[in-house]
Amino acid sequence: MLKKIPTQQVELGMFLQSMEGSWLSHPFWKTKFVLRDQADLDALLRSGVPAVWIDVSKGADLAAEEPGGPPTDLAAADLPAAAPAAPVAPLEPQLPLGSPINPPPKPGARAARVTMGAEMEQATLLMNRSREQITALFGEARMGNAINSEQCQPLVEEIANSVARNPSALISLARLKTKDDYTYMHSVAVCALMVSLSRQLGLDEDQAREAGMAGLLHDIGKMAMPLEILNKTGALTDAEFTVIRSHPVRGYQMLKESGGVSASALDVCLHHHEKMDGTGYPQKLKGEQISLLARMGSVCDVYDAITSTRPYKAAWDPAGSIQRMAQWTGQFDPVVFKAFVMCVGIYPVGSLVKLESGRLAVVLDLNSQNLAAPVVRVFYSTRSKLPISVQTLDLSDAAVTDRVVGRESPQDWGFTHLDEIWRKV
Repeated sequence: MLKKIPTQQVELGMFLQSMEGSWLSHPFWKTKFVLRDQADLDALLRSGVPAVWIDVSKGADLAAEEPGGPPTDLAAADLPAAAPAAPVAPLEPQLPLGSPINPPPKPGARAARVTMGAEMEQATLLMNRSREQITALFGEARMGNAINSEQCQPLVEEIANSVARNPSALISLARLKTKDDYTYMHSVAVCALMVSLSRQLGLDEDQAREAGMAGLLHDIGKMAMPLEILNKTGALTDAEFTVIRSHPVRGYQMLKESGGVSASALDVCLHHHEKMDGTGYPQKLKGEQISLLARMGSVCDVYDAITSTRPYKAAWDPAGSIQRMAQWTGQFDPVVFKAFVMCVGIYPVGSLVKLESGRLAVVLDLNSQNLAAPVVRVFYSTRSKLPISVQTLDLSDAAVTDRVVGRESPQDWGFTHLDEIWRKV
């Protein structure tokens, strides 16, 4: 029997079924567990979650009902039936039930984080090398030659190392690809996003690099698509869209025939367009039928696609993209998407935000301990409608009294050169 109770009434021994409120405030990776640890209970009480659902058939009930009417009850038969759980993939993160969303890094696993400015120069050089290598790799694939994934290992290693030093640098630079090199640099961006997301989910370094390789190769099937369709600037016809939707299968076949490609990379290539509600393609997999890596690949692929300029559409701003993705019910795994937001931020680098002071600023870097308080560069006053002296603020600094009150659309303000502002770090 399910029962909805205010969070402040939660006690140890209760079986936590689900939580209400904004998913960004949910403190755990998993619900559906018996709350046994006082630290977990304290985290829940501090989270701001207004109410939770408990299953009294699997854990403790309230000692006595509070006055003012009984909590809402739901019979299990009234809930949608859960899909049969698929076998756990080898890369499922082995987090304890109730683990906080930021598992501590393993000692010695990767380099210490550096500032955005410190990593930008290395990330820029890496982007240039990546462009050359991926263009050559995809060119071989378009000519029908076998894909040598071993040649990609050094590039994945470099990308993983850059992401370890500061994930925002490479991920943000990769977003600035032109429409002409989108197909190639999209794979570099998804590689970097997959590495960062893997670490956020608690996967080890070998698994993170395997995820990065899967991201690098996920769209190889685009090389089997006719160029006139791939680079078309207008809307696709139904027939053309059917051709484009064949790229996961074509890519899977290309990688399979090349040999030496991991099962994980094959899986992500084939299934990165599946959706949690079963409306994706090519196999209409649903829920846990989709592997963890493919669920990760779906989020990373979509985010980079909608924040990049492509032949047929302009890029959406990063913060607006996160906001829209959060509203697409049924497309993404909520746990994976929440972890993804922890990687790129509520206000990713390059986002235009409005401060409480009425000033506009562009986000320069994230504060991993407080995503709502990034490092920003202030440059415009909404009150005077004029540019102001440029100033860099770390909004997590106790001495800084300003704060973000929301995102703004660069198009609404006519700002076309925000990237020039944040890149000068």
